[in-house]
Amino acid sequence: MAAEVGSRERGRPWPRGGGPRAAELLPAVVRGRGGGGRSGGGAKTAGMVGREKELSIHFVPGSCRLVEEEVNIPSRRVLITGATGLLGRAVYKEFHQNNWHAVGCGFRRARPKFEQVNLLDTNAVHHIIHEFQPHVIVHCAAERRPDVVENQPDAASQLNVDASGNLAKEAAAIGAFLIYISSDYVFDGTDPPYSEEDIPSPLNLYGKTKLEGEKAVLENNLGAAVLRIPVLYGEVEKLEESAVTVMFDKVQFSNKSANMDHWQQRFPTHVKDVATVCRQLAEKRMLDPSIKGTFHWSGNEQMTKYEMACAIADAFNLPSSHLRPITDSPVIGAQRPHNAQLDCSKLETLGIGQRTPFRIGIKESLWPFLIDKRWRQTVFH
Repeated sequence: MAAEVGSRERGRPWPRGGGPRAAELLPAVVRGRGGGGRSGGGAKTAGMVGREKELSIHFVPGSCRLVEEEVNIPSRRVLITGATGLLGRAVYKEFHQNNWHAVGCGFRRARPKFEQVNLLDTNAVHHIIHEFQPHVIVHCAAERRPDVVENQPDAASQLNVDASGNLAKEAAAIGAFLIYISSDYVFDGTDPPYSEEDIPSPLNLYGKTKLEGEKAVLENNLGAAVLRIPVLYGEVEKLEESAVTVMFDKVQFSNKSANMDHWQQRFPTHVKDVATVCRQLAEKRMLDPSIKGTFHWSGNEQMTKYEMACAIADAFNLPSSHLRPITDSPVIGAQRPHNAQLDCSKLETLGIGQRTPFRIGIKESLWPFLIDKRWRQTVFH
């Protein structure tokens, strides 16, 4: 039986001119200037599918041949920044699996799956957006670690604010719908829950850079959307990728007591749920130009880190008696809001949203990191 391996030429991850331009699929009222792109043999009306030549290597016993084939390319195009990160990977997967032509970009970890783009390089950003002509851009790239932002404020501001504003400007130029991922840390956590109309008041520099990023995006692109989300978890490549999954080692090493924060109220949210919200938001926007502005999405299970750790232990039938709740406000590192719960009723009213129960989502995410492999059999088989 022949095996096939797709081998699209490096540097050409999208069809040149295949399918309609961004401004042609979005409602007329949100079309931007320009939208030139290349005119090729692709479809020129919404809902049709472009086609492209692609080389495949066919292996059979005793021979190997190169075959040129036509492949279908979905007409809707989405560009995801930060596609190598925890959220970006989930967003790319969600769009890709739902008939979108998805292209991801990253920086240090981009190759070979994604395009390598330095978002601080305005020429590189201009080039990929005008070459690919996305209908939607989901901007996941950010410096998300509050303590790192405090120690590297200039670099964080360049990525979280300056690059976001420039991306918004480029998106507006081709009529693309931009979704900027923001944070619940724009609020001080003293008067939850917070609606989109509540006035932000960030406590730390990370929250301030995300708020400034929101302003830069909306000033440069009136049709853009801001999506504020809380602490995330999901299928991590390493435990340190999430403030939730990073606790797993402390949970597993039950022979050593571990202090866990029991003060800050969090709402752990699965990245695949946020990815679904991004796709649903994008698809609604392509039908309704009034879909813009600020939105909130969050899991609905309120937990401290201590409670999350206990839930993780319970999910894997592990002991939790070694975990110690610390109820004092943390004094080390960037200041955190006590409870920045987000009111998500605006998206819910639009019929947008998905929530994965924490115990189900965390088990899916963490089982590859079980130290005692015997638990894999008892828990999953």
